[in-house]
Amino acid sequence: MELRLALIGFGGVNQGLVQLLDTKREVLRAYGIDLKVTAVVDLRMGVLTNPGGFPLDVLLNCIECGLEVKPLLNCAGTDIQPNADLATTLKVIASDIVDVVVEATFTDPNTGEPALSHCRTALESGKHVITTNKGPVALAFKSLMATADAHGARLMFEGSVMSGTPVIRQLSTTLRGAEIRAFSGILNGTSNFVLGKVAAGDTFEAAVKDAQARGYAEANPAADIEGSDVQMKVLILANALWGADLRRSDVHCEGITGLSEEAIRSAPDNGSSWRLIGRAQRNEDGTIVAGVSPQLLPAGHPLLAATGVTNAITFDTDTLGSVTISGPGAGRVETAFAIFSDILELASVHNGAAREGTK
Repeated sequence: MELRLALIGFGGVNQGLVQLLDTKREVLRAYGIDLKVTAVVDLRMGVLTNPGGFPLDVLLNCIECGLEVKPLLNCAGTDIQPNADLATTLKVIASDIVDVVVEATFTDPNTGEPALSHCRTALESGKHVITTNKGPVALAFKSLMATADAHGARLMFEGSVMSGTPVIRQLSTTLRGAEIRAFSGILNGTSNFVLGKVAAGDTFEAAVKDAQARGYAEANPAADIEGSDVQMKVLILANALWGADLRRSDVHCEGITGLSEEAIRSAPDNGSSWRLIGRAQRNEDGTIVAGVSPQLLPAGHPLLAATGVTNAITFDTDTLGSVTISGPGAGRVETAFAIFSDILELASVHNGAAREGTK
């Protein structure tokens, strides 16, 4: 199966993907995937296309040279547009040299742009979309899925909730057939890290600065500590799980900034610990109640196993009781692995359909 990828955004995640594709060549072959990167779009580099595909070693050289475009320009057949504006990007996405759009750009959480336009254009053009962006999926899940269905494309977003830790696919594979009534989880590693540092004696300000120094938090950590990052992830999970159409206004959002340092530090004296929890519950009448808020978890609670930047989520099911999944919730290689797993899933579905067609 030939897959021609357009990498939209060439920051840490898509750079990590290129490195992963290089080390996992044998896995790709085992899945029958002939993969080519035919387009790279980045605000710093411009729009680079090559119908024959950029060799992975050349892309790696570009990364090692600090995103120097010269190695890519040396490939026969390369075309470059210096300005990666929206119109040029959408033209590349819709072009006939692309099968799969890997969307990993910076996105406005209020509008989902520019990722939303990237995803919508790709799906309308019959291109599969793999995205790690929360914005498009959280804000326009139902419309994007409808567009994908109408044009025979797939929207895949495993990396949008818990980075490389598999959650989305669990809902349609290993948990298939189980009724999931509710979920609750630690879905933001930065807030989890900050709470842990404050409980250990740091001030809130020092804990946030430490998180920034380690690369866990952005220069503006508001989305993490005020809860909006988790709010978006709750939207994605609830809408994907129950086919809902929740909006941000439907998910109450309260971050960790309202907690006092004294309250955070005193909790372990009672065997408890504060965590920022995202949760949703589907009632018997079909209504969904969802929210984000700090919660004081008692000793022995399964989510307390998630320390530092680790994420964890518990699903309440009718047949298995509570099922908890835990793993890394951040990191460029970890997030790149989610994209890689989506690529393998796409190939598996295609190969399965091809086998069905021969019967």
